[in-house]
Amino acid sequence: MAYRSRSLPSRFPVGTKFVIEGRPRGEGQVQVFKRYLEFPDGTFVRLPVHPLTEKKRAARRPRDRRS
Repeated sequence: MAYRSRSLPSRFPVGTKFVIEGRPRGEGQVQVFKRYLEFPDGTFVRLPVHPLTEKKRAARRPRDRRS
């Protein structure tokens, strides 16, 4: 069962995991390459790499250029 980040519930069931996978990038830095939610029933939701970018895109609307 696939979910989209826009349709996530406001509350999650007990046992839901927020998973972040990464690897060392440099001194004191980590490169994150996977983010997802794993629900107790085994389904998971991939989360966007840049969640703020996705919100900005959704919020943009073309300007009305009428004079």
